[in-house]
Amino acid sequence: MMEKEIKLKEIRAKLRKSMDGVVSTSMREKGLKYRLNFGVNLPTLRQIANNYDCDPILSEMLWKEDVRELKILATLLYPIDDFSEENAHKWCREIPNQEIRQQVCMNLFQNLPYAHDLVNHWVSSDNESIRTTAYWLFARLMIIHSVQIPDIDCTTLVRNAVNDLSSSDFFLRQSAVNALKYAGRLSSELSREILEKVKIMADSGIPALQEVYSLLKFEFDNN
Repeated sequence: MMEKEIKLKEIRAKLRKSMDGVVSTSMREKGLKYRLNFGVNLPTLRQIANNYDCDPILSEMLWKEDVRELKILATLLYPIDDFSEENAHKWCREIPNQEIRQQVCMNLFQNLPYAHDLVNHWVSSDNESIRTTAYWLFARLMIIHSVQIPDIDCTTLVRNAVNDLSSSDFFLRQSAVNALKYAGRLSSELSREILEKVKIMADSGIPALQEVYSLLKFEFDNN
């Protein structure tokens, strides 16, 4: 454990050398709040991660810290084969904001052999943050053309995503729209089904919902 503590101190020192106060202030103004944010850009964080072997213990130590860069490094340094499904559920509950959600989905969750099970489980959660992660993970699996896509329950995903289009949570709405866009690319039948479910939004008189309908219609009409 002493060796891990030394590595943690080394990483903190490297972050201090690369810190950018302007970037961290900008993130704070956009609502990305951390106890500590060095403002280090993602390419630099990847360079730092490349100096260390993947290590589950070190990654857990990094994840526990409410420090932006340490959490992102944790997602880069956790060995896929050592990351249990139980741990995935735990980390999902602990995601503090959209930036970390995007990073953990891209760097870790999408590479897990049971990623489809995570989507299927999380998409029906009562917790809005967990559903947001489900939609985002589904989108990531679509982006990388994952072989797990056929194992995802798209019927439930589409139904819940449509319901979440009316949520007051911006990131949940955004993630739901994104998931529906990708789901509609799976087949023309599914895209027609999605448009049928959301067509009521076109005449809702609510600009945000009308915009969602127009966006999805444009997306599917041009597939």
